[in-house]
Amino acid sequence: MLLRKIYQVGYRPTNRLFATFPPSYIHPIFRHADQVALQEANDFERHTFLPVRPANSSQTSSVFYDPLVAKFTNHIMRKGNKILARGLLENTFMEIKRVQLAKYATNPNVELNPYKLLHQAVANSRPFLQTTPIKRGGHTYQVPIPIRPNASLAIALEWLINAGKEKDDDTRFWKQLAKEIIDAAEGVGKVIKRKQDLHRVCEANRAYAHYRWG
Repeated sequence: MLLRKIYQVGYRPTNRLFATFPPSYIHPIFRHADQVALQEANDFERHTFLPVRPANSSQTSSVFYDPLVAKFTNHIMRKGNKILARGLLENTFMEIKRVQLAKYATNPNVELNPYKLLHQAVANSRPFLQTTPIKRGGHTYQVPIPIRPNASLAIALEWLINAGKEKDDDTRFWKQLAKEIIDAAEGVGKVIKRKQDLHRVCEANRAYAHYRWG
């Protein structure tokens, strides 16, 4: 009977038909900061009695969990080899620590935490504008448009990874990636230049910004 309905012309199955859990099931609130926010908003008791979906394997309440590090690991990963991606990122963090400790001898104000440096590097590398081709009157214009936050984060991570791959044959990937993260955290390097070049192109084409709503 179900297959007969599916093959009927114009039949639109509902999400409930194929979903594992009904929409009334909420997603798990596993992070401590989110739980504290619910308690401060006096909304914790209401969530206590709601049905909850099971948490994913990547969702954890550990204090060592960093969403940005987990996303960066997924961007580094190729062909599902997450163990290799984690190893490369761990080596990158160790190289960052080693480089920063060498600077610490002459400058005690150097940041030694590689996690903070990664967050700062990504924040400095995220673009805010990009150009998209829009055709008007037989001509194609490069129109500057704002970038969504999730897309901006993905672009910054990919830029850092690609900059790490642009290396000499005798240089390891994680060493080059560590150098690019340190440079981006300080506001210099290939990734920052690429971001500035993109914003410069958007500035040069700002006269065509009105075509975005045409």
